[in-house]
Amino acid sequence: MWIVRKATQPSKWIVAVAREPTSESCFIGNDLVILLLMNRILKRIGKTSLAALGRVISGFDRAYLGDDIPDNARSSWEAYLSEIQPGLRILEIGSREVIGPSSVRHLFGGSEYVGFDYYPGSNVDVAGDVHQLSSYFSPDEKFDLIFSLACFEHFAMPWIVAPQIAKMLKVGGIVYVATHFSYAAHERPWNFFQFSDMGLRVLFPECMGFECIAAGMSDPIVGRFSSLAAEWDRYKPIRAMYGSSQYFGRKVREVENFDWKQVSIPEVVGGTSYPLPRR
Repeated sequence: MWIVRKATQPSKWIVAVAREPTSESCFIGNDLVILLLMNRILKRIGKTSLAALGRVISGFDRAYLGDDIPDNARSSWEAYLSEIQPGLRILEIGSREVIGPSSVRHLFGGSEYVGFDYYPGSNVDVAGDVHQLSSYFSPDEKFDLIFSLACFEHFAMPWIVAPQIAKMLKVGGIVYVATHFSYAAHERPWNFFQFSDMGLRVLFPECMGFECIAAGMSDPIVGRFSSLAAEWDRYKPIRAMYGSSQYFGRKVREVENFDWKQVSIPEVVGGTSYPLPRR
């Protein structure tokens, strides 16, 4: 017989197996089924209530946006896709189908599409380490477009990957990278970095031969520090959080033997500087 006894802590219940009911028994037999059913109903009500509450407070969402954060890279990329011509050589880095079927091969049906990923799998033509991307292709194999969606956060050394992309791209070719700026930890332990739009600009600087067409962040997130945070941060709202960051650029010249050791900070920060002290 199933017996549910109330535990010493409030709002806790212990389910046990016993031969006979005791004076402590709260629910026996069919009552347990009712309890579990009520539990399920309350959970559904809770989810519905949270969704309704989210819609109500969403009227304040704009207050959480950053004041100086561009959001034009994705739209520039989508505009480019709408005008793309057939006959291109296209490389997708991180092409394996992970969360569902991929439609990109069909999207580029009039072009030569190559899918590259760390593991073999569906929609993968070449499997290997992206840090050694060029070693999987012959020296004369170049691409008109190289793009990567939600993968750069999983690259252990993205500063090595960027020159590899430059090496595989034709002069005049396009690179598009979409990754995360503020996002939940996932696919650990290989969840290494999160990038701002400026972080992506630094990875693909002019001195590497790139021209930035657009860089920005999108998918705003409304957040706050939880009750479990340090006391000085507890419950504070967090502004300027964005789920996605993007870089959309063009290779304008060939740079032989690029070396980060030969690059100065002014060459990669695009004429910007760290904000001046307020006092």
